[in-house]
Amino acid sequence: MLTSARIEAFKRYWKSFKFAFYCATHPIDGFWDLTHEKRGTYAAANTILFLTILARIMKLQFTSFVVDPVYWEDINIFLYIASIVFPLAIWVVGNWALTTLFDGKGRLGQVYIATCYCMLPYPLIQFPLIILSNMVTKDEMQFHTTLSAVSLIWVLVWIVFAMGQIHEYSFGKNILFTIASLFAMLVIVFILLLFFSMISQGVAYFISFGKEALFRMS
Repeated sequence: MLTSARIEAFKRYWKSFKFAFYCATHPIDGFWDLTHEKRGTYAAANTILFLTILARIMKLQFTSFVVDPVYWEDINIFLYIASIVFPLAIWVVGNWALTTLFDGKGRLGQVYIATCYCMLPYPLIQFPLIILSNMVTKDEMQFHTTLSAVSLIWVLVWIVFAMGQIHEYSFGKNILFTIASLFAMLVIVFILLLFFSMISQGVAYFISFGKEALFRMS
C-alpha cells in the first residue's frame, strides 16, 4: 500500500527525472538549478545511467547488421557495461578531486548527478536509431552514423557546460579544468593498474612460496 511519504518521494523523483529534459535543452540555466536549487536526485541520475547502459546493450542486439555488424561470440557484455560505468566513475572522482583543490564549488555527488543528467541525449537518440537502422539502406547509413555521433557529441559538450555551472568557473577556466580532469583520469587509471599489478605479483609470490614450502615438507 502506497503511503503519502512514498507518493511524495515518487513525485520528487519524477519531477527530478523530467528536469533532465530541461537540462538537455537549457544547459546553462538547467545545470545551475540542478545543483544550486537541488533539482537533481540520485534516483533520477541512476535511471538515466541505466537507460544509457540499456541503450548500449540494445544497440548491439537490435541494430541492423548492415549498419553495425556485431558477432555475439566475440562480445563480452560485462565489458560493454564497464565501458560506461568505469569511465564515468573515474571522471567523477578525477574532476571532483582536482576542482576541490582549485576552488571548485561542486561536491562529489553533484558531479555524479550532473554527469548522469548529461547522458540523457544518448538514449534519447539511440533508441529511435535502433529502430531506424532496420529501415535504412546502405546508401542511407551515413545519416544514421551522423546522428549516432551527434548523441555522443551532445553528451560531451553538455558535460563541459555542467561542470562550469556546478563549479562556478568561467568559460576559460572550465575548459582548462576539463582538460586537466582528463589527465587526472589517466593518472587514476595508471595508479589502479599499478596497484593491481602489485597485488597480482604479491599473490603470485605467496602462491609460489606456498608451493615451495609444501614441496620441501613432502
